[in-house]
Amino acid sequence: QIQLVESGGGLVQVGGSLQLSCSVRGPTDAIIRRSWYRQVPGRQRELIAYIFNSGSKIHIDSVKGRFTISSDNAKNTLTLQMNALEPEDTGVYYCNVVTNPSGAECFGQGTQVTVSS
Repeated sequence: QIQLVESGGGLVQVGGSLQLSCSVRGPTDAIIRRSWYRQVPGRQRELIAYIFNSGSKIHIDSVKGRFTISSDNAKNTLTLQMNALEPEDTGVYYCNVVTNPSGAECFGQGTQVTVSS
């Protein structure tokens, strides 16, 4: 069973940077996609960036140019570099993987990011 453990969240001022990390443990050979989600209070969890094993990656428009997803599959670590943070980026950030063949998903426990103005 895959387990995901996020770290790196915290309190940062507007315009600051944070790097989130996700340690991926378990049968990682079945993983086909790695992602970061964000949940803001009162809203649904939102997919903000994902990366395939090929290295192909997507970022949603609101974070494009500020956030970068990367994956070191040899070290089983997924990273989200967040720059130029805005108050709207405040929320709980979750690491996620999707596995073959069933397409089953797994989430970590989340890490809080708070951007103060």
